[in-house]
Amino acid sequence: MNPMPLPIAPRTGRLAAGTLVLSLGLLLAGCGGMPSNRSMNSVHQPVVERVNYTLDVRTDGSGLGAGEQTRLAGWFEAMGLKYGDRIFVDDPNGNPGTRSAVEAVADRYGIALAEGAPVTEGAVGAGTARIVVARFKASVPGCPDWSARSDFNPNNGLTSNYGCATNANLAAMVANPEDLVHGAQATGETTVMTASKAIGAYRNAAPTGGNTVSATSSKAD
Repeated sequence: MNPMPLPIAPRTGRLAAGTLVLSLGLLLAGCGGMPSNRSMNSVHQPVVERVNYTLDVRTDGSGLGAGEQTRLAGWFEAMGLKYGDRIFVDDPNGNPGTRSAVEAVADRYGIALAEGAPVTEGAVGAGTARIVVARFKASVPGCPDWSARSDFNPNNGLTSNYGCATNANLAAMVANPEDLVHGAQATGETTVMTASKAIGAYRNAAPTGGNTVSATSSKAD
C-alpha cells in the first residue's frame, strides 16, 4: 500500500508569499527615493553665471597708444564677441579719447559700451586702461535628474526630472542669459510699432494700376 502524499500546498503558498514580500522590499530599496515635490514648480531652475574677461591696453593723451586699437580688435575677435556681452572701460584718467577709440572697435560688433566698470582683480597701472568683457552663461545644474526612480508615489509628487528639458532648452536658447535674471530693458518701441512700419509703407504706396498706359500705334512707320 502506497503512503499518502503530504499536504504541502499550504506551505508552498506561505513560502511564495514570503518570497514576494522580500522581492518587493528589495525592489523598492534598489529604486532610489520617491518623488517628494508636490508643487507644480520644478526644483531645477536656470542659474546665470557671470565671468569677467580683462585686457589692459596702453593709453596716451589722445586715447589708445599706437597699435593698441589693432590689438584690441584682435582680442575681441578671439573672444568671439557676441550679443549679450557687455563691454566696460576702466580708465583711471577718464580720457574721453580712450573710450571713443574702444567704442569704435566695439561698434563693429554692434555692441555699445556700458557705463561704469565692474571691480576686477588688481589695480589698473598708470598709463593703461582696462577693457572688461562681461559674459553671462545660463545652465541648469543637476539635470537630467533620475534620482527618484521608484514607481511607488503615495505623495503624488512630481518626477525628479520634471522641468529639466524645458528649463535646459530655455537656458540654451535665450539670446542674452542676463534677461533670465531681471528681464530685458524696454526701448520704448513695441513689436506692434515695428510690424506696423511695413504695413504703413504698403498702405501709403501708390497703386500700380493708377498709371495711365501710353498709347502706341500698331502701324509701321
